[in-house]
Parts: sequence; C-alpha cells; structure tokens
Amino acid sequence: MTEKSKVIFGNKISDKDYHSAIKSKKSYIKKYGDDSGVDYGVQVTDNNVIGPILGVKNIEVSTKPSEGKIDTEKGIIVGNIRMGFGHYRISMAMASYAHHLGLTPYWMDLNSFKETTCTKVIGAQNDLYSLGSRLSKNPIFNKFVWEPMNYEGFRALSYNAKDQKNAELMAPVYKNVPKDIPVVATHAWPAQAAVHAGMKYVVNAIPDNWPMALHLSEGSVHTIQCRNAYMGYRVLNGMDKKNVCKPMPKQALVYTGHYIDYELVSNIENDCEARRIRHRKGKPIRFLLTIGGAGAQKEIFAEIIKHLLPAIKSGIAALYVNVGDYRNVWDELCKEIPEMDKLKTEHMDDWKDTVSFAGNALDPELEIEGIHGFYHKNIFEAVYATNLLMRSCDVLVTKPSELAFYPVPKLFIKRVGKHEMWGAIHSAEIGDGTLECRDIPHILQMIDQFIQTDLVCEMCDSIVLNKNMGIYDGAKKVIELAMKLKEEDK
Repeated sequence: MTEKSKVIFGNKISDKDYHSAIKSKKSYIKKYGDDSGVDYGVQVTDNNVIGPILGVKNIEVSTKPSEGKIDTEKGIIVGNIRMGFGHYRISMAMASYAHHLGLTPYWMDLNSFKETTCTKVIGAQNDLYSLGSRLSKNPIFNKFVWEPMNYEGFRALSYNAKDQKNAELMAPVYKNVPKDIPVVATHAWPAQAAVHAGMKYVVNAIPDNWPMALHLSEGSVHTIQCRNAYMGYRVLNGMDKKNVCKPMPKQALVYTGHYIDYELVSNIENDCEARRIRHRKGKPIRFLLTIGGAGAQKEIFAEIIKHLLPAIKSGIAALYVNVGDYRNVWDELCKEIPEMDKLKTEHMDDWKDTVSFAGNALDPELEIEGIHGFYHKNIFEAVYATNLLMRSCDVLVTKPSELAFYPVPKLFIKRVGKHEMWGAIHSAEIGDGTLECRDIPHILQMIDQFIQTDLVCEMCDSIVLNKNMGIYDGAKKVIELAMKLKEEDK
C-alpha cells in the first residue's frame, strides 16, 4: 500500500511537504510520546445522557483490561472528536438512525482517552482551534489569519499529508477494537486512524459544504451532504493550487444528503404545521439562540436580546438561549442586560428539567413567554439540548456551521471561519435559512422580517418539500452504507 502521506488519490505529494509531515509527527512524539507499543484495553460503558434516548454505548480506551462485549453483528462505531459542538452533533444524528434501524451505536470519542498520545495530539489541536475561533472576533486576525487558514490552508493536499502522518499516532486506540465492526467517523482523524489501524469498513462522513483536503481519509468511503461539495471533492477542486488533480475514485465518494437525527426528520411535518398554526394565531414567535462549542458569539447574542426585549415584554416574541457548557456566557449576558432579570427563567444544569420543558413546549395549548436560559456542564447535554429545543422553536439563530443543515427555519449570524459561508449559501438556496448576516444591523433587520412577515411559514413549506426530496436523509443513508460495506464483503 502506498504511504498515505506521499500519494493521495494518485496525487503525488512533494518531497518538501512529505518531509514537513514527518517533521510534524516527530514533533508530536517528542512532546507526547509514541504509544504504538501499548496494548490499550477497550471498555464498554453506558452513556447516561443519550443512551436512554439514542441507545448509545460508550467505548473507552485505557491501560485497564478490556471489559464489556462489543456486538460485531448489530453494532456500529460512531468515531468522533469534540472540536466545537459540530462533530458531536453529527455523531448524534448517526447514532439516532443506527438506533432507529435496530443497531447498537458505540460512541468512540478520540479526544477523551487522556492516557493516549492520540488524545493529547487532538487536544492540542482542539485548543488551538478554539483559541483561533475566539481570536477571530479581531477583524485583523480574522482577515489575515483565520479565514485564509479555514478556507485555503485546510484545502491543500499538503495539509492532508501532514494529518495522515499525525494520524498514525492515533491508530493505537483501535488496537483491540474488533476490525470487522463498521466505523462511521464524523471527522477525518477518527477515519484516518481507523484506516491506519486496519479497520475494514470505514465511512468518513464529511461535514461542511466547502471541499477541503483536511477532510480526506483515503481508504474510507467519503459521504457528502451537498451536491456542490460532491462536485468539488470528486475532482479535488483547488486542492493543489492551480494544478488539475487526479479525481477521487467513484467508489470512494457518495452523496447522501444532510446528516439529521431520525427524531427530527420523522417529525418535520408536525413541527412545521405547529409553527404555521402559531403564526396564524398570533402567538409569540419563538427564537432559539444557540452558542457554538468555542463560545464565540456572546456579543452578537447580547445585541439580539436587547433588540428583542420590547417584543418579548409585549408578548410578540419569546426566547430560548442555549449557552451549551459556557455558564459564563449566560452570566455575562444577565449582567450586561439587567432588563432580562424580570423576564428570565433559568434551566441551569438540570437535564430532567430541560427534557421536560422541551417536551411540554410541543404542546399546542402551552404558551411560551419570556426568556428561557439553558446551560449544561455535561457535553452531551449541552449539545443535545439544542436538538430537543429545536422542534418547538420557530427560528434557530446560529452561525452557519453544522446547524446550517438542520430542518428548522434559520437565521444565520456571522460565520466563524470562511468555510462556513457555504453552509448558509446552501441553506438559502434550498429555502430553509437566511443569507449569512455578517453584522448587527443586518441580523436585526432579519429578526424583524421573521416577526413582521410570513418568512417562517415560507421556510416551513421549503423544509417539507426538502424532506419529500430526501435532502434530510443523510444520516440514514450513511448508516445503511456502512452496514452494506460489511454485508457485501461477506
């Protein structure tokens, strides 16, 4: 087999870039060690948050002896990392459909095995990415560093060559995982590590809508959410500057549609009709503000809340604010906007309360008023709370990241990284989201459009149409594809 850092889908990497990849791996070994000789045990444990909902079991890796059995017949591994919330959210969609299809989803977060070199390498890069996300609020840093890196830097095949070499340090966590259980990876690193470790059936579920070599994992089957990205990946467009690249093999690339949870897809018609009814009856329009995993949108949230306060006080609007696992963001908002005090209801780190609220909010007879704040220390609760609240909201206010693909009317605030731009473009084209609003005046203009016009209903009509076309069936198709790889091999 050709070394994956030297040749990528038939495209030869320059000696300079290859030696740079080797240097990167050596640097990580010097800092974190090489544990390729360690015989890591695999422990299967219950996931107490999304286990009861999505049937998820955790796979943990440590120097402890292996414990618990992995079902290799009806099991499927969802390989992921926590880097922001996006890859966790996509993983939950995969687990949701695996559970619905009668399979057992095993959650394998490569950023959670603290003893391993794998987690140390990923953690270091995650810390850098989170720092960059926060620093991107500085327009100079954003223009000259952050956006170019997220748009062109990660696009280059040379970047993938470096990642492939570093991923060799991640492979040991799969050492005692049965090699014949399918793996669905929601980031390239779990896919690359799985391939390096000899896992037989690997699907690399690519996020975003901007083709980048960062997401390539040769040896796996790549799935794509959008036709635009599919065409870009097919010819590896722009991944070697102006040179024409050799294309990806047909069998390595599959268009699936959006990665969305079964619970959301199956309720699209009911949830959209509930939004139309609330609009016709003049009920408060429900906005859901949800912060990303880097916690970088607080200033924008503050301006939106200030603008909405008169409408909330008069019963025209209601507000959900999910700050994820950033309690400080909620506290800072309350301090900056003291008028929230008389309008707010806090749902702070109480999962049962959040689940109950989200369920009750689906009741057409229940009136939602004021401002409801949600915070959860547990990462699963922090991420999944948005999924639960999404069904009863009328408008999701978010940056155009992975949430750009979800079947709910969306108002897009400023991106964090230029690659996210294409998520908003795609959503606006299929009618379930706005243009990206890159400054406060345009965000507030769009909020008024939702309040004063039929925009919510228009988007709901598009969402139902999109469902009928199968646009939101991506997670289902990915799980079916992963299991089919194994069946065909048999």
